[in-house]
Amino acid sequence: MREQAPEAMRETVREYVRAVHTTYLDHVRHLPPAVRAALPLVAAADVTVIAAAARRLHLVATTDSLPAPRGPEVVVVDEYGGTRWTLRFYDPSVLPELGILADDAPDGVRRVLGVGDTVYHLTVAVGGGLTAHHAQHSGVALANLHTKTTREIDRLRAALPRQVGLVDELGTCVRVGLDRAAALLAADLTAGRVSPAPGSTADSCLEAVLREVTGR
Repeated sequence: MREQAPEAMRETVREYVRAVHTTYLDHVRHLPPAVRAALPLVAAADVTVIAAAARRLHLVATTDSLPAPRGPEVVVVDEYGGTRWTLRFYDPSVLPELGILADDAPDGVRRVLGVGDTVYHLTVAVGGGLTAHHAQHSGVALANLHTKTTREIDRLRAALPRQVGLVDELGTCVRVGLDRAAALLAADLTAGRVSPAPGSTADSCLEAVLREVTGR
């Protein structure tokens, strides 16, 4: 299959991100206003989606501030339903470190980008993965994950008012998929009473802490 020209590929990525966001926002429209407003993609006043081309395409949405674009950097702004986002494109010609990563694991890509506060991180196969159907599936999955995580983190914050900082870190781990970090936080939050087995997902770590702390 012939590769797309850079301009066409950027437009394909733009449409993919727009489909993810519009699906997400439409999916949560039925929620109570306060619940909807607390969701990461809705709550963020200024979201930047970084399209980072390593071995795969990484779409990293962050509330971190990025420097003004320079040279060949491309920036696109979109909006839907009152939520506004800026899409920025990085590849090895703009950020050479992306081209020398030993692998393109999500945490390695975020480290190269210098991103800390992550709303979501999607990894997409270039070509067949950049379809409207795949974007819609990702949007629904993100919305469901964020809704579930927000409710569970709120319950945990109420149960552990003196440890809200660690609770919020656990919520970030669940959103981004930092399984090992979530396991360590689960142990910290429960004084070792919860000790997730190797390979436990961040989501299961949160559920285990909730069961331990709330008894349900």
